[in-house]
Amino acid sequence: MLEMYNEWYVDRDNAQLDLYQFFSKELGVKSVLYPGSFVHISPSFFIPYACYVDMDKKARRFFKDTSGIAKEVNKKVTTYAEKTTIKFYPQDYTKPIDEPDESFDLLVSQYAGFICQPCKRYLKPEKYLLVNNSHGDAGIAALDEDYTLVQAINRRDGLFKFSDKNLDQYFIPKKLEQNSMSYIQSIGKGIAYTKTAFLYLFQLKNSAER
Repeated sequence: MLEMYNEWYVDRDNAQLDLYQFFSKELGVKSVLYPGSFVHISPSFFIPYACYVDMDKKARRFFKDTSGIAKEVNKKVTTYAEKTTIKFYPQDYTKPIDEPDESFDLLVSQYAGFICQPCKRYLKPEKYLLVNNSHGDAGIAALDEDYTLVQAINRRDGLFKFSDKNLDQYFIPKKLEQNSMSYIQSIGKGIAYTKTAFLYLFQLKNSAER
């Protein structure tokens, strides 16, 4: 049942298991929303409640039996006592999904466009956005005053390394005139910065700070 996941992520050394282990162990993450996930179910091995959102036909076929996938994942889980729960929404993530606002500990944005804005409503205050800058979404988050950069994440020797040092050195644009949400959204990709990381972790401010 997990063959497609293994083919696309495990066999290609891109499962990112240690990444999600960190979120579970160090940040206490119990729920994750993953728009544009394809079949990347690695979060579920460490996070008991996961919602995946994707319009891809292969993803729809993969997630046809979410309870069966959850059972297979649960057989391998040793990191949490709760029953594995997996939901899948075969839709555009910019449209409302059937989940309450402010209900997730982690929002994931990797290689799937601009997620940090339309899906921010589902993230609990003071919880986390994991994002890369493939399509410019990290740049959008850096410009959004509701988010605060708390970790820069790089991968060395096959493992993810987290750093909260010198975070003010990130998201300094090489061309200042390009540093706007409208420009980044218009080109659909990240702009050039003087210093970059593989991934970024932002924290959503609480309601009083926004």
